[in-house]
Amino acid sequence: MVRIALAQVDACVGDVAGNAELVLRWATTAAERGADVVVFPEMVLTGYPIEDLALRDSFARAADAALRTVVDGLVARGLGDLVVVLGTLGRSSRPGHAGRPTNRAVVVRGGDAVAGYDKHHLPNYGVFDEYRIFVPGAAPCVVDVGPADAPRRAGVVICEDIWVDGGPLPPMGDADVLLVLNGSPYEEGKVGVRTELAARRAAELGAPVVYVNLVGGQDDLVFDGGSFVVGADGALLARAPQFVEHLLVWDLPDAGAAPARGEVAEVLVPDEEVYRAVVAGLEGYVRKNGFRSVLLGLSGGIDSALVAAMAADALGGANVVGVSMPSRHSSEHSKEDAADLARRLGLDYRVQPIEPMVQAFLGEMDLPGVAGENLQARVRGMILMGLSNVEGHLVLATGNKSELAVGFSTIYGDAVGGFAPLKDVDKSRVWALARWRNEAAIDAGDIPPIPESSITKPPSAELAPGQVDTDSLPPYHLLDQVLDAYVEHAEGREELLARGFDAAVVDRVLALVDRAEWKRRQYPPGPKVTALAFGRDRRLPVTNRWREPKGDPR
Repeated sequence: MVRIALAQVDACVGDVAGNAELVLRWATTAAERGADVVVFPEMVLTGYPIEDLALRDSFARAADAALRTVVDGLVARGLGDLVVVLGTLGRSSRPGHAGRPTNRAVVVRGGDAVAGYDKHHLPNYGVFDEYRIFVPGAAPCVVDVGPADAPRRAGVVICEDIWVDGGPLPPMGDADVLLVLNGSPYEEGKVGVRTELAARRAAELGAPVVYVNLVGGQDDLVFDGGSFVVGADGALLARAPQFVEHLLVWDLPDAGAAPARGEVAEVLVPDEEVYRAVVAGLEGYVRKNGFRSVLLGLSGGIDSALVAAMAADALGGANVVGVSMPSRHSSEHSKEDAADLARRLGLDYRVQPIEPMVQAFLGEMDLPGVAGENLQARVRGMILMGLSNVEGHLVLATGNKSELAVGFSTIYGDAVGGFAPLKDVDKSRVWALARWRNEAAIDAGDIPPIPESSITKPPSAELAPGQVDTDSLPPYHLLDQVLDAYVEHAEGREELLARGFDAAVVDRVLALVDRAEWKRRQYPPGPKVTALAFGRDRRLPVTNRWREPKGDPR
């Protein structure tokens, strides 16, 4: 029997010294739990993705030094016999590619790096740009693990290598187990896709697959962990929980013995999974960028209420500053809802009326109509950024994906901030997540964090008398259906009409989306939770005269 530990850890891009210490700490824990082998995620020493840091020789030297720190540290801790498999930045030795960066797995044992493997298949789609910065490897990697008198053969591959049919698996036909190092970003529905894929590869190889994944937030990506083991027959043998660091231990049985089962964490329901993904992305962005607190405007509406609840879950309510900035158009129930929310969450709550500042502008400039509405939003943005400058909080933008899609925000106003938690969450899902969070609180015997009236009242920017969002937009349930087809699935006007959508609604929504690309380009980063998020997933020119034709061009 060979005991394998899957170290599902949260590495930070660029913190090579901290990541080396992370590896040593978790390797020590794995050894204490009797592990013979401990497997870490893809590029754990450098963090992932490192983007153009891969092209800097100084960074490559630092990664090499961190690997040496791990090798020497294992020996110093009496762990020289432990096999440690980890990811780092490598340099190719292939003819024609010598010295160029690679995405590398290294096998460490006995005070040395005894084997290496460079990722063969470099993803170049969606959020991935690996083909731009790395060169592929070509050689397989199979190493002996376990007792010297009865070793088992372990194959090593990295993430995308198992997503490509064939890939590097055929040369590993004698492997008893496949170790897969991953930096697989979260998106809803991906958990099942990963396990089904690994099960297919296990069947092809005739051996169990050990899949270890990163966890934590990195800019606009969230890594959910969810590491697992599947048997040669495709059965799930072990699974780690999502969104937390975790050491999953599984025993590879002796040849011919029945497959062993380990810990199997429960699968999260969809709304909880998305909610926790956003919280993990927010917490990681705040912590890894050196902030201790966040700041946001509290309007009494659903978006700011949900962001405040997420921020309190990520950082603690005392580290969240909520500012109510009422104008003469703000309703009493909105002001009351903002104060109620702050009490429920234990926020640092403040009230700063904007009317005197707005009037100071209007006394010097005539800003009628939409310009006057935008002025109110921009005054609020200045208040938030001023407090951020004075007190050092990270400002959170509270807009959602539906609003971002149609440009329903004020640039330099409610769009200000350093991070946008709901950037990839549409309005319909905002309501669902708020309801889930309240129900989870009730199930736990706690007070629901979000006032019910914030969930049930018609959404409004409250920038003009009696204003509601449906004055300018279709109802959100309809808007989100059109956006899903046009943005997520790249369907054109003809396809949307064939779905049965009203032509006037389609033309209005498409015009709004197409005109708002410049706003989206300037919006803060936010955690990706869907298959197609604004940003690296969807790249369109700002200067662009293409519009969907209103007649059949054929």
